[in-house]
Amino acid sequence: MIEQKIIDLLDQKFKEEDFLDCFLVDLQLHASQKLEVFLDSDKGITFEKCQKISRYLEQYLDEEGWLGPKYTLEVSSPGISRPLKKIRQYHKNIGRKVEVKTKDGEKRTGTLTSITEENITLEEKVRIKEGKRKQTKLIETVIPFDNIEKTVVQISFKK
Repeated sequence: MIEQKIIDLLDQKFKEEDFLDCFLVDLQLHASQKLEVFLDSDKGITFEKCQKISRYLEQYLDEEGWLGPKYTLEVSSPGISRPLKKIRQYHKNIGRKVEVKTKDGEKRTGTLTSITEENITLEEKVRIKEGKRKQTKLIETVIPFDNIEKTVVQISFKK
């Protein structure tokens, strides 16, 4: 299986000092011989690291002929609009606003404040009616990873 061979190669590369903070987010092999590799790092993946990993993988793909003579290889970061898939991505986004869709269809939006192996904690602003007035209060919501369908970082241009 080609995907597993690529994963094994990346695991080897991630043991090198310059790539210790890197990790694989997703790998997709399409029928058209297009291989997409999405990487991230604890400090944010750079173009240079993606380029070095791409050349590293190309070397093996060319030598071994795993994808044949004609293939397309794309190595990049997952991008801000893609859902978070790994716990390491959640850690990297503490303090950022996220939208979480739970498996029961509920959507929660708030600031990601903490992560454990089992769950995440969001700080949400909620409007509560007290008497004739509404007040905004901050509440903490704990969401187990088992109940998360997807989490997407929300882009904010506010300071």
